[in-house]
Amino acid sequence: QVQLVESGGGLVQPGGSLRLSCAASGITFSRYRMMWYRQAPEKERELVASITGAVGTTNYGDSVKGRFTISRDNAKNTVYLQMNSLKPDDTDVYYCKAAWGLYEQWGQGTQVTVSS
Repeated sequence: QVQLVESGGGLVQPGGSLRLSCAASGITFSRYRMMWYRQAPEKERELVASITGAVGTTNYGDSVKGRFTISRDNAKNTVYLQMNSLKPDDTDVYYCKAAWGLYEQWGQGTQVTVSS
């Protein structure tokens, strides 16, 4: 059974940092492109960052470039999102997604709240 479990969300002050983790099970992790999305209520889900499987090529949404870093540890079947210089606009539920060909799997999401 494929499962993605996010962790690391929480409440942080503006300018602070958080690191999200997404642990995968039930898949050959290194084959999968991994992505982080975020979504606020009544808004469309937004792609935050992605990283390819073996080579680890990364891409970022314009709103997070220079502040967020996606990385992966294929030995631990885990993808990370390091979030620095957080802003109130970064407040969302963050989801990870695994994709390989036509197959995709989502995690359950973790809440990030940026507020003073």
